[in-house]
Amino acid sequence: MTDNFKTRTTLGVEDKTYTIHRLRDLPGAASLPFSLKILLENLLRCEDGKTVNPEDIQALLDWDPKAEPGKEIAFRPARVLLQDFTGVPAVVDLAAMRDAVVALGGDPAKINPLQPAELVIDHSVQVDSFGNPNAFNLNAELEYSRNRERYSFLKWGQQAFSNFAVVPPDTGIVHQVNLEYLARTVFAQPQADGSLVAYPDTLVGTDSHTTMINGLGVLGWGVGGIEAEAAMLGQPISMLIPQVVGFRLVGDLAEGATATDLVLMIVQMLRKHGVVGKFVEFFGDGLAHLPLADRATIANMAPEYGATCGIFPIDEETLAYLRLSGRDAHSIALVEAYAREQGMFRKAGDAEARYTSVLELDLSTVEPSLAGPKRPQDRIRLGEAGQVVEKAIKTMLDERKPAAKAPAEAERFEAEGGHTAVGVEHQADATPPKHLVKMNGHEFSLDHGAVVIAAITSCTNTSNPSVMLGAGLVARKARERGLTVKPWVKTSLAPGSRVVTEYLTQSGLLNDLEAMGFHVVGYGCTTCIGNSGPLPEPVSEAILKDDLIVSSVLSGNRNFEGRIHSEIRMNFLASPPLVVAYAIAGRMNIDIYNQPLGEDKDGKPVYLRDIWPTQEEIRTVVSQNVDAAKFRAAYDNVFQGETRWSSLPAPSGQRFDWQDDSTYVRNPPYFEGMGMTPEPVTDISAARVLALLGDSVTTDHISPAGNIKTDSPAGKYLTEHGVKPADFNSYGSRRGNHEVMMRGTFANVRLRNRLAPGTEGGVTLHLPDGGQMSIYDAAMKYKDEGTPLVVIAGKEYGSGSSRDWAAKGSRLLGVRAVIVESFERIHRSNLVGMGVLPLTFMDGQNAQSLGLTGREIIDISGLGDGSAKEVTVTATAEDGKVTRFKARVRLDTPQEVDYYRHGGILPYVLRQLVA
Repeated sequence: MTDNFKTRTTLGVEDKTYTIHRLRDLPGAASLPFSLKILLENLLRCEDGKTVNPEDIQALLDWDPKAEPGKEIAFRPARVLLQDFTGVPAVVDLAAMRDAVVALGGDPAKINPLQPAELVIDHSVQVDSFGNPNAFNLNAELEYSRNRERYSFLKWGQQAFSNFAVVPPDTGIVHQVNLEYLARTVFAQPQADGSLVAYPDTLVGTDSHTTMINGLGVLGWGVGGIEAEAAMLGQPISMLIPQVVGFRLVGDLAEGATATDLVLMIVQMLRKHGVVGKFVEFFGDGLAHLPLADRATIANMAPEYGATCGIFPIDEETLAYLRLSGRDAHSIALVEAYAREQGMFRKAGDAEARYTSVLELDLSTVEPSLAGPKRPQDRIRLGEAGQVVEKAIKTMLDERKPAAKAPAEAERFEAEGGHTAVGVEHQADATPPKHLVKMNGHEFSLDHGAVVIAAITSCTNTSNPSVMLGAGLVARKARERGLTVKPWVKTSLAPGSRVVTEYLTQSGLLNDLEAMGFHVVGYGCTTCIGNSGPLPEPVSEAILKDDLIVSSVLSGNRNFEGRIHSEIRMNFLASPPLVVAYAIAGRMNIDIYNQPLGEDKDGKPVYLRDIWPTQEEIRTVVSQNVDAAKFRAAYDNVFQGETRWSSLPAPSGQRFDWQDDSTYVRNPPYFEGMGMTPEPVTDISAARVLALLGDSVTTDHISPAGNIKTDSPAGKYLTEHGVKPADFNSYGSRRGNHEVMMRGTFANVRLRNRLAPGTEGGVTLHLPDGGQMSIYDAAMKYKDEGTPLVVIAGKEYGSGSSRDWAAKGSRLLGVRAVIVESFERIHRSNLVGMGVLPLTFMDGQNAQSLGLTGREIIDISGLGDGSAKEVTVTATAEDGKVTRFKARVRLDTPQEVDYYRHGGILPYVLRQLVA
C-alpha cells in the first residue's frame, strides 16, 4: 500500500477506534465545498489501496471553481440503491452475465455485488381501487397477482447474489426508506484483521431521485441500471471533477409557504441559472430554519433543476433527524465525531467554501406555488394559477386547429415539434361541453380544466411530516365546514412509508383525509410514475367523447406529457395541502385565493384561507405525533415483509432457469455471439433517421412507464403470447422482457415525430418509400435491410427519469447515434453504456438551422478509434443536395471511450472479469 498524502490516522468514538483518512491537514482541502471533500476522501481511501493516481487527488486539492471540467476521476460509491422497475432489468442483466461468463469459460460466481446493493420494491403498485377503506388491500392483492413472476425473480436474486437485499412491496418508497432507514451517513466497515474503517456514506441509485439522500449529507445521485450494475461489480464511476454552484439560503419561510413551494422556486431559479452536470451545494444561515425533511424535499428534485446532486452539509439538524428516525446512539456519535474531525460539520459563522458561482434566496420571499402544466420548472404563483390554466387550455384548443395560426406562428409550431405553447390568440371554440355524467348517484357535467386526479404521492413530499400533517389539517378544517371532494375527482393517498400512516393515524388526521376520499391506496410511487390506474369509466368516456382538456394535481416531482395518465393533458405539481384543496374545488381554472372552494353547511362560501393551517398548528401536531418509536417499529424486520411476500415461492440456484414462455423475464440478447475481443470501431454509413424530435424530449417520451395500448406493437406482442389486455400491466413492470420494451421504445402517446407531421405517438416514415408505420415496425424493416439508424432532437434530450431502457431500447431498435443540441446527464451516460454514440450539434446549430428534414441519408465519419472529439456528419437529401456539418463527440472521459469501443459497459466489464 501507499499513503502518499499521509492522511491515514485513527478516530476514537466512545469505546471503538476507527481508521480514517483525515482531510484537514491537506493544503487546499479546508476551502473545498462539502461535496468535493467527500470525493477527496473517496480518492484518498482508494489511493491507499493503490487504485488511484495521486495526480487525481492533487487535482481535487487544486480545484479551480471557474474552470471548465476536464479532469477525470474515478468515484467508488459505498453502496448501490435500486427500485424494482430499474432493479428487475439490472438483476436480469446480472443473471444473463452469469450465463455469458460460463459461455466464455469463466466462473459465474464472479458476477456478484462487491458492496451492499439494496432494492426497494415500490414502483409496481397501481391505484385501481380508491376512495374506500379496503383500497390498500385490494391494490396490494392486484399488485401481487400482476407481478408474481417479477417478485419471484427478485426473491431468486436475493438468495443467488451476496451483498444483495430486497425490501418487499408495501413497505415504502425507495428514497424515503433510504432516508429513514438504509442510509448510514458515515459507514463503519469491518476489515479482515478485525479493525474498523470509517468513511462517508456514498451511493449511486437506479432512480433519478436518489439525490433525496443528499438532504442527509450523503453524496449520491441517479445513474442508469447498466452503470449501477458496473458499480456493483467493482467498476468505478468515471466522472469529471464537477463545477459546484453554491446556493445561499437566508431568512425563514413566511406564513402559508411550504417546503413544496420552496423547492418549486429553487427549481425555477436553478433551471434558469443552468446547472446540468454540476453539483449544487446549499449553505447559509437559512439552514438553521430548515428541517431535514425540507432539505430532503429540495435535494430530491435535483433532477428537475438539472444538477447531478443538490447536497446539504452535516450539522445539528442532521444529528437530530438521525435520533428522530431511530438510528442507534453509537452510529450517531460516529457521524458527529467523523464530520467534525474532517471539517464536514456545519457551524454558524463557518467560512464560505469556494464555489463556481453563488445564488441566494431569502426564504421569506417564497410564495405558495404550483408547477405545470407540462414541466416541473414552470412555476406558477398560486394567485395567478387560474389565469395560467385558462390560457393553457386555450392554447391547447388552438393547437388542434393549426390552420387558424398566423403563418409565422404555424411555422414556429412545426419547428418546435409541438412541444412549446405558441401563445397566439385563441381561435378555436372554447365553449365548455355540457356532457352529462352519471356516477355513484351523482350527476354532473365535466368541463375543460376539471381536476380528475388528485394524488398525495411521491417521494418528494410524502417523506415530509409538515406537509403531510398539513394536508390532514386542511382536510379536517374542510370537513368541519361541511366541504366534500367533487365526485369526478379520483383521490389517493400513497404514504412514502409506514411511519407516515402511523403519525397520521395517531393524530386522528387520517380519519379526516379519508372523509375527503384520501384513503391509503398503497406504499409506492403510484400516480407520480404513471401508476394512477384507470379513471372511473363515466369520467373517461366524457373526456374521450368531448375531447376534454382535464387536469391532474399531485404532490409529485414529474408532470411530463403522457406520464400521469394518457387521457390527461395538464398535470400540476403542488404541496399535499393544495392537492386536498384542489380536489375540493374540482377544477384548476379557479382563482383559488378569491373564489370559494365550496359552501359550508349553512350555504356560506368557504375560501382557501378559511381552511389553511398556520405554521404553529402544523409544528404542534408534528411535535406531538412524530417520534423515534414509530420509525423503529416500522423498520423492525423490514426485509421479511408481509405474509404475501414471505409465502411467495421462488427458484433457487446460482444461475437462473429462464422460461421460454415468460412475458416478464427473458434472457436479453446483449451478449449473443460476444467474444473476448471487441469489434473495431467504424464510421456510420448510409444511416436513416428513425425520429426527428423537438426540445425537452424526456425519457418518458423515449421509454414510457405507464399503460400498454392494445393496438401498440407491445400490446400486439403480449396478445400474441396469450396475455389478456386486462393483464398487460405497465411498461415499467415489463422491463425484464426486452421484447416488450424494444416495442415500447418511442411509444409514448404524446411523442411528436416531425417525420410524420400531424401524428402523436410512436409513428415514423420508412424511407425511401415513405410508408407510415410504427417506429418499432420501421426499425425492424430497416434492420432487415441492414440500415443503421440515427435519432435527431433538440435541447435537453433525455431529461427526466434515469431510465436505462430509454438507451437499451434505442440500441435494440438499431440506433447507432443520437444527434442533439444538448443531453441531460444520465441519458447521455446510458447511451454510452449501451454503445450508442452521443453527438451534439456545434454551438448555434440545430436541425432547423441546417435545414434537416429527417428524410436524408446520414453518414458520420472521422470517429477513428472512438477517441475523436469531433466528427463530420454528411446529410444527403432526396434531391441529392448535400449538407455537411461538424458534431461534437460526447464520449467525455477515456473510460467512456473504452466502454464505447467494447459496445457498452456490460461487455467491457464481462471481458475484464473473464480476462
